[in-house]
Amino acid sequence: MFKCSIIVVFFIAFVRRRAGQTCVHLAHCLVRLLRFISAANMPPHVDLVIVFRVTPPKVTSLSKEQLRQNALKAERQYTALIDTLNRAGLRAVGKSGENQDQLLILVTCPQKVLSRLVHCERYSDFLYGLPMSKLPSVEEDLDAAPLSPADRIRLVHTFITSTPPDGGLGIIPKCKEWDLVESVMALHDHDFNEHWIRLWTRHRIASVQLDKIRDQFGDSVALYFFFLTAYTRALIFPAVLGLVFYFFGTPYSALYSSLLLVWSVVFVEWWALQERILSVRWCTRGSFRVEKRRADYRPGLPWWKKEFRRVASIPIIILFASVLAVILTGIFVLEAFVTQLYKGPGHQIISFTPTILFMALVPKVMASYKLHARRFTDWENHAHQSSHSNSLAIKVFTLSAMNAYLGLALSAFVYVPFGESVMHFVQRYIFSGSRHAAILLERFSINLNDTIKVGSGGGRGEKVAGKVTALNLFEADRENARQKLNPSRLQEQMFAFIVTNQVVGNFMEIGTPYVLRAVDSFRNGKSFRNGKAKKKRVAFDDDSVHGQNQGQVQEKRTKEEREFLEIVRSEVTRPEYDVFEDYGEMVTQFGYIALWSTIWSLAPLMALLNNYIEARSDAFKIATHARRPIPVRTDTIGPWLESLSFLTWLSALTNSALVYLFRPPDDELRTQMDADVDIGLHAHHHHHEHGRNGSAATKELLGQALLVALFASHGYLLLRTIVRRLLELAIWRGSEEAKEAERVNKEMKEKYLKQCTSLTGGTKLVTVDAAPRVGDDWEAFWAVDEGVEEIQRLVKDV
Repeated sequence: MFKCSIIVVFFIAFVRRRAGQTCVHLAHCLVRLLRFISAANMPPHVDLVIVFRVTPPKVTSLSKEQLRQNALKAERQYTALIDTLNRAGLRAVGKSGENQDQLLILVTCPQKVLSRLVHCERYSDFLYGLPMSKLPSVEEDLDAAPLSPADRIRLVHTFITSTPPDGGLGIIPKCKEWDLVESVMALHDHDFNEHWIRLWTRHRIASVQLDKIRDQFGDSVALYFFFLTAYTRALIFPAVLGLVFYFFGTPYSALYSSLLLVWSVVFVEWWALQERILSVRWCTRGSFRVEKRRADYRPGLPWWKKEFRRVASIPIIILFASVLAVILTGIFVLEAFVTQLYKGPGHQIISFTPTILFMALVPKVMASYKLHARRFTDWENHAHQSSHSNSLAIKVFTLSAMNAYLGLALSAFVYVPFGESVMHFVQRYIFSGSRHAAILLERFSINLNDTIKVGSGGGRGEKVAGKVTALNLFEADRENARQKLNPSRLQEQMFAFIVTNQVVGNFMEIGTPYVLRAVDSFRNGKSFRNGKAKKKRVAFDDDSVHGQNQGQVQEKRTKEEREFLEIVRSEVTRPEYDVFEDYGEMVTQFGYIALWSTIWSLAPLMALLNNYIEARSDAFKIATHARRPIPVRTDTIGPWLESLSFLTWLSALTNSALVYLFRPPDDELRTQMDADVDIGLHAHHHHHEHGRNGSAATKELLGQALLVALFASHGYLLLRTIVRRLLELAIWRGSEEAKEAERVNKEMKEKYLKQCTSLTGGTKLVTVDAAPRVGDDWEAFWAVDEGVEEIQRLVKDV
């Protein structure tokens, strides 16, 4: 290879001396020859890999006749699949997969077919009013103006998986016709991945060019990383602000909450404009208009049926939300009150009960809800995948947000204001069960104490249960129970959600796949490093092994081919990447910052540090632990922008309520409150004097806090309108992207008019019939003009 390069360099220099313009042509020819020589030593170019299952999934034990029928069905479907790909002009070949019942069909698209796909996309973009794509036209040389890897994969993948009415082959995984096709995936560019990871780990975020990410993974992934980068930079302001107020400000500062609300509104509105700018820059504005239809879409459904199906999912959402709320509230009461009051046998172990219940119940409820939400979304009969994904994202995020924020809401608006009342309620009504527990322990001959004291007032209600007098399972003294209430519970919860949960989440994303892969390799008897093991494989007619001379052909395979196929098989075992989970993490984190960081002003700083790692962990996850994302054209982050707007509006309510309830009073009253042994609530100073009057004053305080929150919500609407208008004038109006959008629209109309002119053979003058003449006498009326004479007469008079 090095010798060929030296020969080319010397030959080009020689030709430049001998000839003029001939030099350029010969140089290009030699460069292409050099590419051909280098390509001979490189693995074959594969656009897509179709994973084909020989046996249907979820089948364990079958008879010989069933196995034979499944094999015949697999052979027929496999042969039809290869014929469909070949008739479409694609090159396809089957190779043995990772397991005995798996085949890998490697697909590549010739330049002729690719040029036709490019032409069809440009034609569709023009018809539906999209900005003309920067893809090369049919007349241009694809070598001179190559497609980006993401555009190439997207075009071929869309061609294979689209329905026949949309011009595709209809090879849709797990559909009725292709039920043995498991998935259609793309292979990673490992050189780019290594360079990408190196940039993320050694440089700051700004050094990573998002356009290169878009060229590799498409608009959807690039838009996510652009959002993550923009959101991380935007967190610098609240992080510095929170740091200042944490050390020099007062808790629950009204100024901090107001500035935080302004920041959240500005960021959401700014991002909405950034989406518009990026869509113009990337030529994807309005890309939903050219989106292919889903295979499950059934046309002809009336509009009212579609709307009814969408509304029909609301009762299901309410049902699961109610179940989740009951579970979370029960776990909250158990963790905040019951475990604090329990002092019987095993009280240290009992303290872990809420965590065990949460891990056992909540994931199952969420998994069941996601399954039903997906079924309802499929039933809604969405025509396009974007609207299907948006509807599913809204359904799933509704319960995810409740799971994330309900604990803090209960602590802020139940535990702190009504903690003492709830504690007394538990003592009065739940402690009555301790008598039955003592009797039960006596039946099992568990004698831990001589006496049992049951009741709510010191030594009142003392009884003897059988031979054993008592076992005091719970704390019965009210004063001791009040001291068990935790005044810093809100801050501890914020630390757990912002710091602990995110650290655990990053480990689960990065470390867990390594552990699972090592366990899987150990079960399969392979080395975790190279993953090589001899396995029994199956192949069909067009495979290089015809099922006969397996050992002989295996020896003839080159080392490069074996290594390449091992890389393909290792990537097939990876899960598919879904940007939905990453968006959900960031939007949930934004909710913690906007809604609850008034409780702990260091939360934005912790989120900033986490996102510095999150960007790198997401890149590492895509490059190492997941399949290559299939590129998707998009111009927005979809329903997540609506979720951000909703959380911003909700933050106006929560921040105003938190400040009104918990803002410390004046200095003289603060000293008095510190001396009080109340529930640890720093209520508003206008209502502190009623704190001893029971729950009536607390209810009145919460009612007034609700009114303040309603006023704050109206203030949010006014603030959002002002910010949106100012950002529109400052960022969008007069920008290069706005001018580009107008220019593209005008250019498309001009091209359309030119095409109409070329089809009609030139411009024709429009002839209009003359108006009928009334009479010849009126000709003189139109011939005589008196204006000049009148002006001259006026001048003479003056």
